[in-house]
Amino acid sequence: MDSLSTVYLSGIGVITSTISGTIGMGGGVLLLSAMTFFLSLDALVPIHGVVQLTSNSFRFTLLRKHLNKKIIGFFALGLPFGAIPSSFLIQSIKDKHFFYLLISVIILFAVFRPKKFKMNIKEQYFFFVGLAVGFLGLFVGATGPFIAPFFVESELSKEEIVANKACVQTLGHLIKIPAFLALGFDYFSYIGLIGALIICSFLGTKLGVTLL
Repeated sequence: MDSLSTVYLSGIGVITSTISGTIGMGGGVLLLSAMTFFLSLDALVPIHGVVQLTSNSFRFTLLRKHLNKKIIGFFALGLPFGAIPSSFLIQSIKDKHFFYLLISVIILFAVFRPKKFKMNIKEQYFFFVGLAVGFLGLFVGATGPFIAPFFVESELSKEEIVANKACVQTLGHLIKIPAFLALGFDYFSYIGLIGALIICSFLGTKLGVTLL
């Protein structure tokens, strides 16, 4: 990957991390979209996962006093139940468009559903959110849009939404690294790009949380 492309993606990294730091969502998907122009599909999800891991972990660290331990606990409990079967299936499934379609349907329902369908999200429901994220994360990379409706429908303040969503996404991205290492992905080949994006994610996250 040439230097100009690295600079371009680094700039995008600052912008997208700022967006996520301010509103808690959207930045990961935008970064993933930009990365598709420069990286192969095989490298896209592993690298995006590392960058989002650092961005989200820094975000919830800055907002740690707003964390809800029950939400994080239930999510963490469900995560491996989805990730383990996903790690076995990812090598055998070639067409992953179904998973993108599934997330699109969930987002559309969350945004455009009739008002009478109140989701009334409770803390224990995040077990199932964690299970779904564990399963989908290796296939689609950015699961933020899937997670977002569950936080928006909860009775959390804006700081609590950003902090807790960042924390559960950190867990979701964390399990990707050993999974992709086991599948043979060579992170070291992209160390320059990963390092630049991590630095930019710190800068953007700090700016975003300040704006929040």
